[in-house]
Amino acid sequence: MTHSDPGSTTLRSRMVGGLRATDDGSELTLAGWVHRRRDLGGLVFVDLRDRSGLLQVSFGPDWTDADALERAGRLGHEDVIRVEGTVARRPEGAENPDLPTGAVELRARTLEILSDAETPAIPVYRTPEEELPAEELRLQHRHLDLRRPELQEALILRHKLILAARNYLDALGFVEVETPILTKATPEGARDYLVPSRVHKGEFYALPQSPQLYKQILMVAGFDRYFQIARCFRDEDLRADRQPEFTQIDVEASFVQPDDILAWMEGLMARLAEVAGIDAPVPFRRLAWAEAMERYGSDRPDLRIPLEIRDWSGALRSIEMGIVRSALEAGGRVRGLLLEGGARLSRKQIEAVEAEARATGAPGLLWAKRSEDGTSGPLGKFLGEAETAALGLGVGDLALAAAGPDSITGPALAAARTAAAAALEIPHRSGHSWLWVTEFPVFEEQDGVVAPSHHPFVMPHPDDIDLLETDPLAVRGTAYDLVYNGTELGSGSIRIHLPELQRRVLRVLGLSEEEIDEKFGFLLKALAAGAPPHGGIAFGMDRIAQRFIGAGSLRDVIAFPKTTAARALFEGAPTPVEGDQLEELGLAPAKPDQPGG
Repeated sequence: MTHSDPGSTTLRSRMVGGLRATDDGSELTLAGWVHRRRDLGGLVFVDLRDRSGLLQVSFGPDWTDADALERAGRLGHEDVIRVEGTVARRPEGAENPDLPTGAVELRARTLEILSDAETPAIPVYRTPEEELPAEELRLQHRHLDLRRPELQEALILRHKLILAARNYLDALGFVEVETPILTKATPEGARDYLVPSRVHKGEFYALPQSPQLYKQILMVAGFDRYFQIARCFRDEDLRADRQPEFTQIDVEASFVQPDDILAWMEGLMARLAEVAGIDAPVPFRRLAWAEAMERYGSDRPDLRIPLEIRDWSGALRSIEMGIVRSALEAGGRVRGLLLEGGARLSRKQIEAVEAEARATGAPGLLWAKRSEDGTSGPLGKFLGEAETAALGLGVGDLALAAAGPDSITGPALAAARTAAAAALEIPHRSGHSWLWVTEFPVFEEQDGVVAPSHHPFVMPHPDDIDLLETDPLAVRGTAYDLVYNGTELGSGSIRIHLPELQRRVLRVLGLSEEEIDEKFGFLLKALAAGAPPHGGIAFGMDRIAQRFIGAGSLRDVIAFPKTTAARALFEGAPTPVEGDQLEELGLAPAKPDQPGG
């Protein structure tokens, strides 16, 4: 059976959201949910809802079958109904300008109740003044929560973003290839979810943290350009902005350098931004990691905030303040933020900014206010005229400083920068800030051990390869992150395509030759077969959707999300497993034989 309208089925003529005044007089059959019902004497009005929107349906004695009119008066919220009638303009003065369909209504002749609904556990219809129920309750009743128009709109826009990504990458010659979900555990910075094998007892698959190795092998295999809308899994500690399972736009290409990847991905973001109705003027700004950390204390700075960190070590070297002197003698620095007009912040507001800095692990902030009467504050009382001038501290200004190693002061001042800008209501430079942060370190120190900064497959900067064994923490990588309004949307790099160089990097990470062959032998075997220079990137689809839509949480752009405790409240997962199932998987000891058995 063919239908002239995309929303048409055997049970309805179309969906409701597209009806306009030009449809006046059309004979239609519509179906959906009862959003709300209003009785006005002998008239009954029902807001009929489907995915496309709302439409007023009117039932009256002059145009509705008597039995249908009686049933209309008994309709409850969320009942599923089917109505047949005529589209008519609403009477003058009765239009609803807040609804796209507000100029018309369907005057129903018949009413069929397709499904009676129990009283909803949480309301789908609410007035703008009414608050949402608690999120935990909404997640327990996600089938009802997902009926809210704002969540449906978010998921529909997410669909359009993914479709646009597929079309854009396809037009550039990228081929979508699915990679395994049941795979081998590899160290990528987070814990793997493990899946026991029933056939091979005592052995486990891992769910992929990313398709990283498979997409590299696809480049070795000659696919040249790959992409995938990939499901990934990470068993991380509880974090409000993470989900244990998530979706990536995963991309890899051969015979490329960073400029190729960055140009293609700028085009992709511009296309997705167009779908979402936001600005993404290309090319995006680029900033080396070391410069970003120096100026903003963060590798994902929000450049809409017009504040930069300053080095005040020289200006404050001679003051008689123990904290400053100790930090400088230990080889640290004194860095800070100059807030013009910041002296208007109260002590309580400054303490709130300081609390954000402390949350990063810093002991606190030093601050100085300048008024007509001089300087005040823990730092201010140590400042003379020369120091005040060197800081650039004018009347009405506030200086916030942190003393110590950059690893402590950078994150503290980055947090203070954001908090202070919000407290002072500093106008953002623009609504949309796009930034590539490049040349990340290949390695970082974690608990005294050298670890990969991104993952162990990043190609070192050609000028730094000789430092691998002698000064690994100084080695820059051909790695890049895309930052939007202070949020990392994606991360990528040029990969190591030479097997011996890959072995050198793995040795720096402390792996023995046996461990290298056991964990990465299949990759090294592939690279040894002739691998092209290649690189790529992965974008967090959930995060892109959240930021573009302006949702308050990742959970608002995922149909069935987990809580911050990694629980699925709707279906009640995870759950205990019966002993027999564990025994079948080889995860529980066999039951002892019964006497006489």
